[in-house]
Amino acid sequence: MTEVNNTTPHFMTDYKKRSDVHIARKIWHVTTVFLMFLCWNFLPFWICMSLLVIGWIAFVPADIIRLKNPELNTMIAKSFKLIMRQNELDRLAGTTYLITGTILIASLFPKSIVSLSLLFLAFADPIASYVGIRFGKDKIFGHKSVQGFMAAFVVCSILTYTFLYVFNINEYILIVSLLAGLIGALAELIPVAKLDDNFTMPVLSSIGLFIVFYLFNIKI
Repeated sequence: MTEVNNTTPHFMTDYKKRSDVHIARKIWHVTTVFLMFLCWNFLPFWICMSLLVIGWIAFVPADIIRLKNPELNTMIAKSFKLIMRQNELDRLAGTTYLITGTILIASLFPKSIVSLSLLFLAFADPIASYVGIRFGKDKIFGHKSVQGFMAAFVVCSILTYTFLYVFNINEYILIVSLLAGLIGALAELIPVAKLDDNFTMPVLSSIGLFIVFYLFNIKI
């Protein structure tokens, strides 16, 4: 069980853990990240970046402050109990990592790379988590499993194939899709320090996808 610091009220120890399926959080995750994907593809760049920066300013400072203010932390935790994990009670929330990571990749990579990375995060991450929790018997890193890794690989490969097909990219589509699937699965699997995968997955996926798209001269 995740340890809760001394400033955390006892009743807050019944929050969902990483080992729980936590359907409400997964629905929230898919909906939020997919909306970001839609905005990124149907709104001008400056509007998307403005919304991200506004979201960062509105959320991240409050997330940092609550960790140093038990009363504020309790109030926020109660408000978001449906989607909050136990380990976030005394750590930064996944949303902080998500917004920060998205701003970073949006500033560095082309639109197509950002779009596909957001799709990976929206669908492959929660599906891999669900499969790993329900069927993951062969552990790799901590709570990560071979079964979850394979689920992420399949989902990311399908997403990439569909994405390229929609944009009429047919040359090397199969091999690129499989390589992208491997990139997405590894990005979901590999832990980077103590960073949340809402940050590491889109960042690592973007780096890997950028290299693959460059090698195969894919321009979208």
